[in-house]
Formats: sequence, C-alpha cells, structure tokens
Amino acid sequence: MAFIDEATITVRSGDGGRGCVSFRREKFVPRGGPDGGTGGNGGTVYLDVSSHLSTLLDFRYRNLFKAKRGEHGMGKNMHGKNAPDLRIAVPPGTIVHDDETGEVLADLTLPGETFLAAAGGRGGRGNSSFATPVHQAPDRADAGEPGRERRLRLELKLIAQIGLVGLPNAGKSTLLSRISRARPRIADYPFTTLSPVLGVVSHRDEEFVVADLPGLIEGAHHGAGLGHRFLKHAERTEGLIHLIDAGQEPSRIVEAYRTIREEMGKFRQELRKRPTLLAFNKTDLPGARENAESALADIGHPAEEVHYISAATGEGIPSLLDGLLALRRRHPFVA
Repeated sequence: MAFIDEATITVRSGDGGRGCVSFRREKFVPRGGPDGGTGGNGGTVYLDVSSHLSTLLDFRYRNLFKAKRGEHGMGKNMHGKNAPDLRIAVPPGTIVHDDETGEVLADLTLPGETFLAAAGGRGGRGNSSFATPVHQAPDRADAGEPGRERRLRLELKLIAQIGLVGLPNAGKSTLLSRISRARPRIADYPFTTLSPVLGVVSHRDEEFVVADLPGLIEGAHHGAGLGHRFLKHAERTEGLIHLIDAGQEPSRIVEAYRTIREEMGKFRQELRKRPTLLAFNKTDLPGARENAESALADIGHPAEEVHYISAATGEGIPSLLDGLLALRRRHPFVA
C-alpha cells in the first residue's frame, strides 16, 4: 500500500436552518400569537485520530468534506433538527495546518484525540423568539448562520520508537526485514525505499516500532533527494540506528557518518542529540570489520553504542536489539 504523508483537504461545516415566521391559526383563536420555530444547527466538522489508520491515503481520492445543514424551523413552534456532525478519521501523528497561513492548528498524536475543524452555523430564531409584551406579533425571523469553509493541509509524521537512518543503499530495508515482519522493497540501488516503512520488532518479551526511513544525501535539509520527507519522520523517534555500509574504504565510512550527522543538524539541531546506536553493516564482507574499526577512531562515536552486524546473515543482530532495549530504557521518549 502506498504511503501518503501529505494531503490538502477542504472542509465545510453545515449552514444553520432558517427560523420560521408563523402565527397560530386555530378555530376560535382569530388572533393567535407567533409560533415560528427556530432552525437547527448545521453540522460541525471534526478530525478524529484513529488507530486503524497509518497513512493519509484516503485523502488522495477524496479531498472535499461537507457537513449537512440544519433543518428549517416550522410553524406550531416546531424547531428544525440539528444536522449530524461530520467526523473525519486521520492517523496518529497527523499535524493540521491552515493552508492559507501555514499556522499549525493541531498536532494529533494519540488515538481518540479530536480537533474541531469547522463549527456548524447556528440555526436562525423563529418569530416566536422575538415576541415581547410590547411587540406581540413580530413578523421577523433570522436566517441561519452560514457554515465555515477551511482549507487544511495535513502532514503525517510517523510515530515510531526507533528510526533507521543512513545513506542510500546502507541496508536499512534488509535490516528491517530481518528484525521484524515488515517486507520493504529491497534492491541493490539507491532510493529503493521511497517512503517510510514500519516494522514491529519483538525482542525479549518487549515490542517496539522501527521505521525504515528514506535514505539521505548531502543537501537533504534543503529538500535534495528525499530531503524533508525523511527528516520530518525522524523527529518523533525515541532513538535512532545510524546504519553505515562497512564494505568500503575507512575514509568513505567517515564521510558517510558525517554527512548524515550534518544533514540532521542542519534540519534541526535537536536531531543530532537524539540517542543513536551506530551499526556497521555488511561486516560479513572481507575486510569490512577492519575498515569499520579503523574509521571509528575518526568518527568518535561512544564504543558502547557501536555494533558490527550483517543484515544479510543475521550476525550481530541480537546484540543490536539488546542495545536498542537499553537505549529505550535510558531515554524514554518525550514529545
């Protein structure tokens, strides 16, 4: 299924029903008083967070949402019915922007959260509401208030405990398929992963979600390559696995490490402070382990947070998962 992480929708709440001008016309009551009922309220539009959704795919095919109007008031003091509210389901992690101003209106992260997107118009008063001892036969009624229309831009940021980061072709998809039931597309060329993929990892009776995020290239903070489509998803993670291809020269390994760190810092400095395990991948290749150990001296990453693995053979994977559990205990996520 396609992963859709941005969508623009238009929502319109319902108009309020018109108030009614009416007078009692009954036998033996030749001059009955006003009995026009009030119109019903228009439907309000809400966004509701649903745990059953993980993408904004539904909004690719539908982007206009209109609530119904309230019923009009009638004679004999019959008030119009209020229109039902319109509730739109969105996935956890949805950020709601005003499309015209760019203002962030809501950050919806937890199932059950709701956001009032457009309030319904209030129903108009019937003429019975205007009767006074002085003015006993008013012939006025209110028109219902119009509904409100808004254009909203929805942005989805994944909610995963751990993010896999690294340059294209570092082996992130292979690693995720090894440690979880996720089956991302895998091939031996850059940018196979064009959108984030989530996998649920079970290890030592604990479960957590890992996101395989699209690969970075230099200039990603400006949107180069997959740019912001990657970086924004890293913001919600508790920690990161920085995966590096160890099957290359030490100087290239150091360059790969620094590129990722610099791009994250240029996008948002806080990302560089995110707890990170460094995993050298492809250590099953001849000389790869030695290359990684040689590069580590220049990288300066804490040795206790470094792992040597092969996503292809499974070598070092249990130790890496133990490291993730320890990282999560040391650094619980704070939004």
